[in-house]
Amino acid sequence: MATPHAEPALNGRRILICRPEPEASRLASRFRAAGADVRVLALINREPLPETPERRTLILSLDEFSRVIAVSPFAARLLLDEIDTWWPQIPMGIRWYGVGAGTAAVLAEHGLNPRKPPEGWTSEALLALPSLNNLQGERVLLARGESGRELIRETLESRGARVTPLPLYRRFCPEYSPEQIQETVETFAPEAIITLSGETLNNLIALCANSSHNLYDRLLIVPADRVAEQARAAGFTNPCIPGSLADKDIVATIASQLAGRDGGSGKAK
Repeated sequence: MATPHAEPALNGRRILICRPEPEASRLASRFRAAGADVRVLALINREPLPETPERRTLILSLDEFSRVIAVSPFAARLLLDEIDTWWPQIPMGIRWYGVGAGTAAVLAEHGLNPRKPPEGWTSEALLALPSLNNLQGERVLLARGESGRELIRETLESRGARVTPLPLYRRFCPEYSPEQIQETVETFAPEAIITLSGETLNNLIALCANSSHNLYDRLLIVPADRVAEQARAAGFTNPCIPGSLADKDIVATIASQLAGRDGGSGKAK
């Protein structure tokens, strides 16, 4: 019988994590516990947007919304911080939603009872929830970054909702010197690369194109079918979707896929 919480064996495996902080360091610790050699090269970072009078007005009118959706754990944390600033307690009667278990967990830590997809962690999975089918005339607050996919907003508006986007942060690609890229990508030569958003993948594609580094045959961890197709279209041959975006499942997926490669089978899906 397997030891509870035992880490998969990844002794000496070279893993490149392209996530932002603090998620990158947290995931790196999990990989190192499994024996892996890890580098972090964040290809997307986030910073909170400065508060504006318009945003403060939205937060102060929170009780006018029947539903609040957070698209990511980062969006959920920033939103809750602002609510704590302006509300002595969270208004009652609001239905809360998280796009995936990680986002829902942040809301739940605040004493809320969020809805989330029973399976999956994408916008499409969230929109399949029956409670979001008929929203005629309802006001929905959408906590998110300042740019990104418009699928949730457009779909809910088509179902009759009045959706108000609440941009809380911006995403950007950090700049690295040629020496940093050389050491991390070419000298380190990762066997597996973790890119958990389409935007992160785009930045990896640009890095490959601009620096002549060919990473297209490496195991590439992506969050969803949509991003896997994007990766294949760009020339990556081994995109793989983990069982979930929890750290333990990402580690287990890479361990399984690399072991499968060693055995000549089990190619990434």
